[in-house]
Amino acid sequence: MWKKIAFRWIKVLVLVYSIIGIVFYYVQDKIFFHPTVLSQDYQYNYQGKLKEIFIPVNDQSTLHFVQFKTPDTAKGVVLYFHGNRDNISHYLNAVPPLVAQGYEVWMLEYPGFGKATGNFTEQNLYEWALQLYKYARPHFQPNQIVIYGRSLGTGIAAQLASIRDCRKLILEAPYYDFRNVARPYLFLYPLNRMISFGFPTYQYLQKVTAPVTLIHGTDDGVISYRNSAALSKLFKPGDTLITVKGGSHNDLLNFPEARVTIK
Repeated sequence: MWKKIAFRWIKVLVLVYSIIGIVFYYVQDKIFFHPTVLSQDYQYNYQGKLKEIFIPVNDQSTLHFVQFKTPDTAKGVVLYFHGNRDNISHYLNAVPPLVAQGYEVWMLEYPGFGKATGNFTEQNLYEWALQLYKYARPHFQPNQIVIYGRSLGTGIAAQLASIRDCRKLILEAPYYDFRNVARPYLFLYPLNRMISFGFPTYQYLQKVTAPVTLIHGTDDGVISYRNSAALSKLFKPGDTLITVKGGSHNDLLNFPEARVTIK
């Protein structure tokens, strides 16, 4: 009798396991990415000077980024790659500390986010990041270009810095690779086969010749601090990991050690 009961429970568990895996596979984009579309005439709530740039990629895609200007001649530019939700308007609080250091901030929008149109794919993100860099080069030398990634944007920023020269690469709350983000929640599943996105930051970091700074909070409940700890093992001389004790995923700039690091 007990064998029949055990067998029934095993069948139930296998069924639940399979359903969760199948559902995750087909809706993973909606789980990982949360874009909010903006109307083309939307005005960003930013007090300083800005300029919007639209670059047609093809009939279906338009690359969009915002240039946040400095009051005086800029020392350089920060190419900023934001997180996985909303659009540029959600990350405006990151701009003033960077502009205050005399750097323009050029923030790229992702396909399907904000005012940008096109297909959201890993390869498109890399290609758009490269276009942003190429757009900056006539105005700034490589030693004037800082590449900055936050959360989702850390993999994109690391890939760009691995193929183009820059003054510095800054990664705020980075992941080792994208599968590592899901692993704590889906550790029983073959994530290498299930997740469509790779973003192997650990591979790109080993090809970056510029100084690298990682900033990560110990209480990050979205991307565990363990990711930065693992990435730090790949450091070359001059790379640094700034550990923000008590910092979570969205509040790192509220801590003095993070603000000092940015400065």
